[in-house]
Amino acid sequence: MTEITLLDEVLSHNAKFVETKEYEKYETTKFPNKRMVILTCMDTRLMELLPKAINVGNGDVKTIKNAGATIMHPFGSIVRSIIVAVYELQAEEVFVIGHHDCGMSNIQSDVIIEKMKDRGIKEESLETLEYSGIDIKKWLRGFDNVADSVKHSVNTVKNHPLMPKDVSVHGLVIDPHTGKLDLIVNGYED
Repeated sequence: MTEITLLDEVLSHNAKFVETKEYEKYETTKFPNKRMVILTCMDTRLMELLPKAINVGNGDVKTIKNAGATIMHPFGSIVRSIIVAVYELQAEEVFVIGHHDCGMSNIQSDVIIEKMKDRGIKEESLETLEYSGIDIKKWLRGFDNVADSVKHSVNTVKNHPLMPKDVSVHGLVIDPHTGKLDLIVNGYED
């Protein structure tokens, strides 16, 4: 007897989803109804909680997720996605939404590197990255304070040389248990 894999489960469900036309209730355009783009964390607790807590549904927003809702580089894929949302997809406001109890808070690069080695990543690979100018410890680094991290990401977007000055960039922190939002940066006041 063959074991059912997670991929098998996903594909089986998808076939039924398409066959029964479940997709019809999610049809919308590529343009966000509320003209906003959100950068938030990939935390599983926010998957349904965040949209409900801020009253958005399918078709309302562009959502970008990564570990910690952080922007590591002003010309990386996160900022690129925000800029595309503004110029091509009619987003007019940006919301950076971090959360309390984030896995990126106080993360220790050394611990992750040891886990990499335990799973077969060779020391030579890490040395090659370092030799190539990539500071792996800095790249894997988290943050000490979620509010400060949100402020940093807001400032990176707001002060980006390609971001129009009429785009409001807000910063918030959500409680992953209750959905309560704490305002960190009011983009209308900048």
